[in-house]
Amino acid sequence: MSDGKPPGDFDFLFHDWTVHHRKLATRLAGAQDWFEFEGVSTTRPVMGGFGNIEDNILMDPNGSYRAVALRNHDSATGLWRIWWLDMRFPESIGAPVVGKFEGGRGEFVAQDSFEGRPVQLRFIWTVQAGTGPRWEQAMSDDGGRTWETNWLMDFRRAGMTG
Repeated sequence: MSDGKPPGDFDFLFHDWTVHHRKLATRLAGAQDWFEFEGVSTTRPVMGGFGNIEDNILMDPNGSYRAVALRNHDSATGLWRIWWLDMRFPESIGAPVVGKFEGGRGEFVAQDSFEGRPVQLRFIWTVQAGTGPRWEQAMSDDGGRTWETNWLMDFRRAGMTG
């Protein structure tokens, strides 16, 4: 059990949100076939603030679904681990992306696979003053030399307009 103060890295996310999603339909092929849809999300702390859970409803035009992000902070290393569990694939939680925040930007990476080939997966969280946060996902199939962003999520506090 940690005796230290919980990290505040994800405190900005502890709200109810409306989320605008922008996803690339064809990945790692140089395509520009983006599609957009809406969603809702809520995030709350767990484990005394050393973790949090984000509950999502994604209104994807290919079929709405629910998913959760589970985050855990390792006080010994200062690193966060983030897992994604998606109800379309209930048997798979996969390896976490791992990383940390510096100056209002969090970067988290993992080794993964896409269509049977190895890739690096990267999540970036950006805390934006005056607007809601942004999350983006990217993949690299060349060892991290180049990255293709394939999913963006722009968060706006639920109930806010404009």
